[in-house]
Amino acid sequence: MKKSTSLTLASTGLGLGVLLAVAVPLSASAHVSVTPAATAAGSYTVLTFAVPHGCDGSATTSITIDVPETIPSVTPTINPNWDVSKVMAPLATPTTNAKGVATAERVGQVVYTAKTPLADGYRDTFALSLQLPTDAAGTTLKFPVLQTCETGSTNWNEVPAAGADEDSVEHPAPSITVTDAVATEADGDPMPAGSMASDATGSAPSAASGSSDDVLARVLGIGGLVVGAVGVVIAVVATRRSRAA
Repeated sequence: MKKSTSLTLASTGLGLGVLLAVAVPLSASAHVSVTPAATAAGSYTVLTFAVPHGCDGSATTSITIDVPETIPSVTPTINPNWDVSKVMAPLATPTTNAKGVATAERVGQVVYTAKTPLADGYRDTFALSLQLPTDAAGTTLKFPVLQTCETGSTNWNEVPAAGADEDSVEHPAPSITVTDAVATEADGDPMPAGSMASDATGSAPSAASGSSDDVLARVLGIGGLVVGAVGVVIAVVATRRSRAA
């Protein structure tokens, strides 16, 4: 009886350790996310949206990214597995773009349509090059994403209550925090540290470029591995004791 109990405890400890080591990082990256998580006001940057899974097991067929009204121009990065298009929206007040050309519309949405549906359990990324508003320091910009699948869809557009974590809602809208502008020595234009410019054929930056989600996933993953190691130790000790008995 004692031997059976020891083996049961050993198996339980080992199983819990492995489960935590694997499940915790996966849960931490389950949302549609955007990197970098924070960027300076007025800077040119590349925002990369990551889609880590389908809709309740169904393959993803399209991704529609809503662009905030305060961002007038967006350059989508080409993804060879997807067709990409811009959906224009009228400006409440016509303005003049960076080239001095008057315009009465902006990019309201960017739509990526899969050439072959992205199967559940596979990840892909979508990058947009843009300039952040010069007067947006201290604000949070939301980029709601509609994920359409072969069966059903998921609208990543929920906003957590003030002071709450994004995990407090089921489908949080990807968002970035706009920090104070940082002037470069060369021309005085505000630029964030480590920002990248890109054209329509540029490469998306690494998902490790300041993603708080990735950092959290790694920390939790290490914690899970530590628990897993403890489980292995418990299993070995319990097995030796059962044999000695």
